[in-house]
Amino acid sequence: MGSWENLGKECISLPEMDIIERSGPAPAPPSDPDQVWRAILDIRRGKDAQSGDPLLTLAETGDAPGSWRSARPLDAGERFLCDLYLPLCAAAAGRRYAAAHLGQSLDGRIATLCGASQWVTGPEDIVHNHRMRALSDAVLVGAGTVRHDDPKLTVRHCAGDNPVRVVVDTNRRLESGYGVFSDGAAPTLLICAHDLARPGEHLGNAEVIGLPRLGPGLDPAEILALLAGRGLRFVFIEGGGVTVSRFLQAGCLDRLQVTVAPLILGSGRPSFTLPEVDTIAGGLRPRSRHFVLGSDILFDCDLRG
Repeated sequence: MGSWENLGKECISLPEMDIIERSGPAPAPPSDPDQVWRAILDIRRGKDAQSGDPLLTLAETGDAPGSWRSARPLDAGERFLCDLYLPLCAAAAGRRYAAAHLGQSLDGRIATLCGASQWVTGPEDIVHNHRMRALSDAVLVGAGTVRHDDPKLTVRHCAGDNPVRVVVDTNRRLESGYGVFSDGAAPTLLICAHDLARPGEHLGNAEVIGLPRLGPGLDPAEILALLAGRGLRFVFIEGGGVTVSRFLQAGCLDRLQVTVAPLILGSGRPSFTLPEVDTIAGGLRPRSRHFVLGSDILFDCDLRG
């Protein structure tokens, strides 16, 4: 057993060791992807400018478009959210913007021949779709998507407000029993050919609006102009393949996102239905980025870059 003198020295050394340990690098703050996502939503809605010390800020003039800064260190998952969504927020700020998304198999199918599509891609891509809804003013689908999937088109897997729901049904083939027309979860518009719409008409809870026909459908540019006139400037076109193809062919998309799943269907409904090109050079090769979503790969294509 040591002497009282030695014991006193040992007692003094303990706090000194503690001081040395505490003088090292400060521990990293805990990961909080929900906080980062809400900060992204604030930037999208312009609320970050109202905060004296925002967590995230977009790049200043002269920096690379879509670059960002954080008030604290971020882990890989938090940086992933910023890298994927903040360039989109920057591109859409203060202007009309249309982004589309499709989820497809390796062999380019979004559904089986009978229309079954739940779920071609995995749960991470489903969350991504909900985040895109939360960032948008309106989410738009074609009549076929409503008929086969009866989607809610609301935000449920992340923080954020429900966008206005828009269904394009040129020939008024849908009935009022689908959820988007009856659940009251968000304002809903049904856009059809003008000869099939009457002023003040509703289908369930959805307001019916008519537009002039353009060939077998409606003019995508007229649809976007109509929505912008109602303050719906950021439009997320979620499907299906025919609807996305029409907006793409019309040159009305600013961004196209395609998530590819490790799945082979062999036959089924194609992702895109577009005019033929004669040469490889005649195809569209947009500037793109790619992100890993679980077992899927998301290609994020800038069609204006």
